[in-house]
Amino acid sequence: MFPLSLLLLLLSHSASSMLLGWVESPEYPNGYPPGSSLNWSRCASKGHTLSIQLLHLDLEDSQDCENDAVKVFSNGNLISVLCGKRGYKELQSTVNPTLLSASGGCLSLTFHSDFSNTKRHTGFKGFYTLQDFDECVNDEDNGCTQFCHNYIGGYHCSCRHGYHLDVDKHTCTVGCTEDLSGQNEGDISSPSWPASYAENAKCQYTLSVGATLQLELHFNQVFDVEQSLDGQCIDILRIENHSGTLGSFCGNTPPPSPFLTHSHHVQIHFTSDGYGTNKGFSLAFRTRDKVCPAVVTSDSTVTPQRAEYRRGETVTVTCDLGHVAKSQDTQTRYDTTCQDIGVWTPNHKCEPVDCGYPEILEDGILQLVDSENTQTKYKDQIQFHCSSKYYTLDGDDTYTCSASGDWVSSSGKTEMPKCIEVCGKLERHIASTGRILGGKDATLGEIPWQLLVTGRRRGGATLISDRWAVTAAHVVEGDKVTSYRLYGGLVDGGRGGTLPKGVALDIDRIIIHPNYIQGTADRTNFNHDIALIRFSSRVNFGPNLLPVCLPEPNRGLVEGEQGTVSGWGGTETEAISASLKYAHIGVYSTAECENTGITTKRMIFTSNMFCAGSPTADSCRRDSGGPLVMPMLSEGNEPYYLTGIVSWGASCRKRNFKGYYVKVENYVGWIKETINTAEQS
Repeated sequence: MFPLSLLLLLLSHSASSMLLGWVESPEYPNGYPPGSSLNWSRCASKGHTLSIQLLHLDLEDSQDCENDAVKVFSNGNLISVLCGKRGYKELQSTVNPTLLSASGGCLSLTFHSDFSNTKRHTGFKGFYTLQDFDECVNDEDNGCTQFCHNYIGGYHCSCRHGYHLDVDKHTCTVGCTEDLSGQNEGDISSPSWPASYAENAKCQYTLSVGATLQLELHFNQVFDVEQSLDGQCIDILRIENHSGTLGSFCGNTPPPSPFLTHSHHVQIHFTSDGYGTNKGFSLAFRTRDKVCPAVVTSDSTVTPQRAEYRRGETVTVTCDLGHVAKSQDTQTRYDTTCQDIGVWTPNHKCEPVDCGYPEILEDGILQLVDSENTQTKYKDQIQFHCSSKYYTLDGDDTYTCSASGDWVSSSGKTEMPKCIEVCGKLERHIASTGRILGGKDATLGEIPWQLLVTGRRRGGATLISDRWAVTAAHVVEGDKVTSYRLYGGLVDGGRGGTLPKGVALDIDRIIIHPNYIQGTADRTNFNHDIALIRFSSRVNFGPNLLPVCLPEPNRGLVEGEQGTVSGWGGTETEAISASLKYAHIGVYSTAECENTGITTKRMIFTSNMFCAGSPTADSCRRDSGGPLVMPMLSEGNEPYYLTGIVSWGASCRKRNFKGYYVKVENYVGWIKETINTAEQS
C-alpha cells in the first residue's frame, strides 16, 4: 500500500488534476504469473488530458522488451514500451511525463508476459488522472492574436484597448469602417496614423457625392504599406469604383496625386496581416466636376486624343484591328459624346471578330482537331484532319480567324480544305506477279475498285470515289435507275439465281455521256461509251472496297504498255463467271486496232478508244463497263489508274484476244465537271 501522504504529494503538482482510478498488473503485488495479459483504455473529455503515473515497475528485463512488457498508446500511436525494473525517481522524471494523451484524446495500456520467467516479478502499479489542458501554454495554434485566457475545459481570447474580437473570436482587429457619404472633402488614414497601423485590420471607407461630381484623392507622400521582397503585397490598399478595382497599392510609392476616380461613389479598402510595424497611409479627398476618361472602351483608340474630356465633347472611337463595335449594325467605328455624369454615350464595346464555326459538309469525314475546345474569335486557330485513313487532306490544315471575319489558311486561302479519297492503293498483297494465261481468279481485296452491275444487263463498273462509279454507257443505256443493282467488295458474283456476295450500293442517278448515241440495235459505233453512276449515300471504304485513280488527261498510251483487265464475263468454258477473274494484257498499235477483226459489219474506231489483249487473254461478253488499270497489277506498283473501260470487240469465244476500251484519259475533264455540277445541284 502506498501512503496517502505520497499520493497527495503527487496530486498537488497539478491543482486541476483529478484521480480517476488505478491500473496494475495481474495479481499485483504478489507477482504476475507467466502467460498473463492486460488491456486497459480510457478517454479524456474535451479540453482535458489523461495521464498515467506509474508508482512501481518490476518486470522481466529483455532486449527490446520482447519477453514481458508494458506498452502505452495515445490515440492508437505507441508512445512508450517498458520492461525491467525502474525506481520511483526514474519513473517520475523520465517515464511518467511521457504518458500523456492529447487534448480530448485517449490512452490505452497493454501488458503481456511470456512463459520464460526464471523468477517471479512483482509487476507494475499506477494511477490515472484527468487534468485540464492549458491551451494558452501548450497549444501554439490556439489562434489568439493578443491575449489567451485558460479555464478548466477550454479557453478564450481577448484584445488590447482599442481592438475588438472579430467574428472568429480569435483575431483582434480594429473598428475602422466608416461611411463618409455626403462629404465633399475630408481626410482618411490607416488606423493609428502616423504611428504603425494595427495588425489584422479590415478597413472600409465609403465616399459618395453628387452624380455630376467625381472624387479625387490626394495621397501623403509618406506611404508605407508592407510588401514582400519579391514585390508582392502583404498588406493592401485597394480603391474601387462603379467599374471595378482601380488599383491595389503597397510598398513605399504612393498612388499618383491627384488620383482621379472618375466616379462619385468610391470605396477604399485597407487590410493588414498579424505582423509588421509599417506606418500606413494618409489621404485627403476632394470633389471636382466629372470628366470622361480617355478610354471609352477597351481594344480601341479615340480621336482626338486627350487625357480627359468635358461635358459635350465628341470623339470618334475606332476599334482595334480584328474588333467590331457591337450595336445595331456591326461596325469598326462610331461617334460618342461626353455626358455631365462622366460617361460616354453611346458606349459600344469593341469585341473580337467572331468567324463562327466553319461549315463542314462532308458527312463527318473532314473534322476539326479538338473540336470541343474550338475557339472562333479573332486570331484563334483551328486545325482540320480527315477522320478516316482512306482519305487525305486536300488543302491547308491550319486556319486563323482573320480581322475580316473569314477563316484564312496559312497560305492565304479562305476555302475550307476537303478530304479526298486515297485512290489506287491496295491493303492486300497481290497473289501473283507476271503474266496470267487466260485468266486468274482474284482474291477478296485484290481488285477493290471492281464493281458488279446486275439487272437487265450484266457488266462491270469501277469505283472512282465514295459517291461515284464509272461504267460503259451501253451497259446502262435506255433503262430506269431501278432496273440495275450495283455491288462492291466482292469476288463471288453469283449466277443462276444466286445473289452476289458483296455490299449492295444503292444507285441515285446514272449520267450517260451526252455524245453517246443510244438505242442502236445493230451497233457499229461505240464512241463516247462512258457513263457515271451516283450512289444514294457515301460508300464506307474498307480493305475490299477502295477507289482507283483517274489518269492524267491526255497522258498518252504506249504500244506494249501492260495493264490488268478484270470482270465476271465469259471464260473459255462458261458464258458467265461466278468468280471475279483478271488477266494482264498489253496495248496494241493504232494500225492493229483499226483492223477490228469483225467482217460482218464495219465497226467505227475513234481516237477515244484503244485496243489491247494478249495471245492468250482478253475481256469478254459481260465484262463490259469493267476496268483496265495500269500499271499491271503486281506488288509494289501502286498507285493504279483507270486507263480503260471494257467497251466492245469481236467474239472472244473465237479466241480473237483483242478487246476495245474507252480511253479514259480523254474523259477526265468531263467526269470531274459532271461530278462537280451534280454535287452542287
